[in-house]
Amino acid sequence: MRIAVIGAGIAGLACADELRRHDHPVTVFDKGRGPGGRMSTRRLDTPSGQAGFDHGAQYFTARDPAFLAQVEQWETLGLVASWPAAGPDAWTGAPSMNAPARHLAASLDVRLGARIETMSRRRQERGGAAAWHLQVEQQSAQGPFDAVVVAIPSEQAATLLAAWDDDFAALARATPSRPCWTVVAAFAERLPVATDLLQHLRPIQWAARNSAKPGRSPPESWVIQADPDWSDAHLEEAPETILADLLAAFSTVAGIRLPPPLVARAHRWRYARSGSAGVAMLWNDALRLGVCGDWLLGARVECAWLSGTRLAAAILDGAGRPTNMAEPT
Repeated sequence: MRIAVIGAGIAGLACADELRRHDHPVTVFDKGRGPGGRMSTRRLDTPSGQAGFDHGAQYFTARDPAFLAQVEQWETLGLVASWPAAGPDAWTGAPSMNAPARHLAASLDVRLGARIETMSRRRQERGGAAAWHLQVEQQSAQGPFDAVVVAIPSEQAATLLAAWDDDFAALARATPSRPCWTVVAAFAERLPVATDLLQHLRPIQWAARNSAKPGRSPPESWVIQADPDWSDAHLEEAPETILADLLAAFSTVAGIRLPPPLVARAHRWRYARSGSAGVAMLWNDALRLGVCGDWLLGARVECAWLSGTRLAAAILDGAGRPTNMAEPT
């Protein structure tokens, strides 16, 4: 089958990779500049060299046997490393959080900067099977595809699904995400903070010395993330205001006077932490329309990977399945 996957986060990439390994041609579309979604890494030039920031997910755990086997394979390839500062079972991408995603994307046809506006379905010829076509923003339509996988945050998924499956769209609308304002900042010298990790010190949910993660290099870099309530209350404020407020809050909770940063930016994750619908994936065999993502199974990288691989299994074993299927956790 010719399959389109909308979303190059870990769920979409895991689904696409499994389908590709079974010889189905897959095209992945993503509106971003690189693969990984919330497992992304941002790089900024500074007078002391380029600084890298894992400005989305900070680490992940591996508890399911299938995902643990995948992580062990990534470790063998040098794509992940344990990060004891975040916990005994914490892993991070190496040398950046998006390393596993970039590895998965390397063997796939991934179209970046491609925001899908609408999906349509029509017969190719008289008596032929219906096929999917995707309208890419400011580009020509893409297709035909035999199946479509929607692997994007629930709010965005609901918009695309509304015209095709009422149950899927309703579930997406009922599983909203929480936002997160994130500040990244690099400094010329190591900050006199005793620990590499500060947590749950409102309004800061998380502050980590990114340059201390395995495989990272100078300059001194920090990722500072606000808690969901603060982010929600300040969601529409200007990035410059957020930057000043969160740097001031970080200075307070760290107990230091911050020197002027070499570079600093504020980034708004409107859909940062997913909800959990309590199902692994969704598959409509009649339409050949699937949905995967962490918002279905849980707000963890592992859940996103499991959702994607389980949807791929349903697609590969689609014959005889119920028309609408929501696989339980």
